[in-house]
Amino acid sequence: MSENEAPRPSGLPQALGAYVVWGFMPLYLLLVKQVPAFEFVGWRIVWTLPVCLLIVAFRGQFPAIREALRDVRAVLVLGASALLIAVNWLVYVWAIQQGEVYAASLGYYINPLVNILLGTLILKERLSRAQWVAVALAAVGIAILAAGALSTLWISLTLAFSFATYGLLRKQVPVGALPGLTIESAILLIPALGVAAWYWASPQGSSFDNSLALSLSIMFGGLLTAVPLLMFAIAARRMDYSVLGFVQFLAPSIVFILGLTVFGEELHPAELFCFGCIWLAAAIFVWDLLAKRRAARKPVPTA
Repeated sequence: MSENEAPRPSGLPQALGAYVVWGFMPLYLLLVKQVPAFEFVGWRIVWTLPVCLLIVAFRGQFPAIREALRDVRAVLVLGASALLIAVNWLVYVWAIQQGEVYAASLGYYINPLVNILLGTLILKERLSRAQWVAVALAAVGIAILAAGALSTLWISLTLAFSFATYGLLRKQVPVGALPGLTIESAILLIPALGVAAWYWASPQGSSFDNSLALSLSIMFGGLLTAVPLLMFAIAARRMDYSVLGFVQFLAPSIVFILGLTVFGEELHPAELFCFGCIWLAAAIFVWDLLAKRRAARKPVPTA
């Protein structure tokens, strides 16, 4: 990098912020646990769009949205990414409501490995020897955990592949993070309103007019959806996808701990071993990244 060239912005703060919010998301879902998963995802989409539009207005990014809508390929890619994130939300909310907290956690433990696979195969990213050791360690731990959860493995795999593919699409589409999220939310709005209307007309009625507290909790889901997804989209565009994947171990680790402390799930030896493997792998990965940064900052000796 030359002296006059601005350094590339880091996406790490945004990645950490997104994964911390997602890690604690099961606590929020306890507030809306009486809302059917399908209905809740519908309302979640409905209330995400106003949040996005408010931020777009504040940042003056409506021209960027108009420009993106003129790009047919970008709109098609955002349509695919919108479908993927909707599937991800639906499976995740249903899993938490059914008490399958570890299955949800395992999905986001598998997700970084899928990120690394996509990053190396599709984006041609390269890992160092130490990073491959970290990947192997994490894979061993996750394989042991998955072997003990075969009945719910479909939940974990759906979460892992849907979110990894979502991130890959968002990384490649030439649309800014906020305009892209706004377009995704708009694409999903009509189906979401249809779901909300169907529940409203059903005999059990809509959860949204059940009580003021529940209605406000549902509306708050829009903010909890838009903000971390916006941070993730920024991080995905700024960071190597493989590195972003390893940062993601933070979210399922928080969910894992919540499963033990809040949801009262039993800790088995295989789960403890998996947890140790993954965090040792993360430590190796971070150590290698820091070593590379220190080496890059060392002045090159002149002749």
